[in-house]
Amino acid sequence: MDQNSHAPEVELTAEEEQAKLSEVLQIRRDKLAALKNEGKNPFEITTYHRTAYAKQIVNSFDAMEGKEVSIAGRIMSKRGMGKASFLDISDSTGRIQSYVRQDHVGEEAYADFKKWDIGDIIGITGEVFRTQKGEISVKAEKIVLLSKSLLPLPEKWHGLKDTELRYRQRYVDLIVNPEVKETFIKRSRIITAIRSFLDCRGFIEVETPVLHTIAGGANARPFITHHNSLDIDMYMRIALELHLKRLIVGGFDKVYEIGRVFRNEGIDTRHNPEFTLLELYEAFTDYHGMMDITEELIRHCAHEVLGTGLIQYGDVEINLDKPFERLSMLDAVKKYSGVDFREITTLEQARAAAKEHHVEYEERHLVGDILSLFFEEFCEEHLIQPTFITDHPVAISPLSKRKPEDPEYTERFELFILGREHANAFSELNDPIDQRERFERQAALKAAGDEEATDVDEDFLTALEYGMPPTGGLGIGVDRLVMLLTNSISIRDVLMFPTMKPNKD
Repeated sequence: MDQNSHAPEVELTAEEEQAKLSEVLQIRRDKLAALKNEGKNPFEITTYHRTAYAKQIVNSFDAMEGKEVSIAGRIMSKRGMGKASFLDISDSTGRIQSYVRQDHVGEEAYADFKKWDIGDIIGITGEVFRTQKGEISVKAEKIVLLSKSLLPLPEKWHGLKDTELRYRQRYVDLIVNPEVKETFIKRSRIITAIRSFLDCRGFIEVETPVLHTIAGGANARPFITHHNSLDIDMYMRIALELHLKRLIVGGFDKVYEIGRVFRNEGIDTRHNPEFTLLELYEAFTDYHGMMDITEELIRHCAHEVLGTGLIQYGDVEINLDKPFERLSMLDAVKKYSGVDFREITTLEQARAAAKEHHVEYEERHLVGDILSLFFEEFCEEHLIQPTFITDHPVAISPLSKRKPEDPEYTERFELFILGREHANAFSELNDPIDQRERFERQAALKAAGDEEATDVDEDFLTALEYGMPPTGGLGIGVDRLVMLLTNSISIRDVLMFPTMKPNKD
């Protein structure tokens, strides 16, 4: 039976399915062996001069009609009609049809062509035309096999419906699901838009170390490795912050980095052990300045990539053009839980409120920690439209400057959209004495078993003692921003190769 016929599907057992697949695999290898025996090994071809792409031909048909082009791509379908055939070719820009006739390409070439399989990569030279049915096509005059596919594309058998398989074999996912490729094209454009936005505002892009001798800059469990020559344990960075702020001390006014960070934590729809983070720091501004730049940056990316600030995410429309709401954590907790932490002055009162509202806490938690737990429990799910949550307690903000009028809270914000955090920013703490006290509290928490607490970074404290100007700092999760702007449900949908448990099959 022709491999491209559309006979009714018969449900096969797993054993029958495997036997059928094994037969196809053998047939393809036999075809390759025959090609090699005839001196036509496709894997020996090193280059092909392509003059046009599928999307270019379709979009510029009026200008290209009747002209000769050379295209190259993967066979996605074949429809044989005796001495003439149609096939669909997929390249990096899309698909286009080709019409292949024996009397155009030659009897020998056509005989070879009929043996080619879906998935094979080929080159076609011919004239651009429109068929009687109105399909823009390339009328083949020369055809060449550029690479032999030894595995059938998955939809030939069972479709690429297995989400886990799609992530494991992203290369196949990209072949058979064009919308996936579009997501990653948008991801690239979003990162380009970020760089353009910051570069135009005088920021300098820098690179800082991935391997750290101290895990710091965020509360997260690090990956630990060992440097053999130095005979020391080192940490994959969990944040970019502390090295970038050293550059502010050194005299740079505006710096940023877009880089991978690594956190040895769980995997779910929002978290992957390695992810992309944007961090930027600007001297002589504060968290209000960071709110402005965050709002402008996200709006800029939306308009650059999507052409609008109205974003459809599932069945929700997000308005990025409207000024983002600003709400303190205290006010948010009071609004959504009914508990006013301004009236709570002792740890005992905070614990009593937590018990009354069924909020679980640990013995090490202070009032500020419990306030944060209330926020997570009662508030986050309501923050659908862009909302800046400001003025976090000191207990959960070890690198943020205190509010002068209320020193138990800090000049910090997190941006929430769709109930999830998209950005985190501070007026950066530049008091080395205060910073040491907070580092030492973190170190005590770590010694007590908190695996996410940080160490005392003596070199960073030395840098602060030389003097850091008032500075605003911002971190944006690039992957979550891409999820937002591509209507993607899971972070795995916007990572080319998400972290997966090894397949033991």
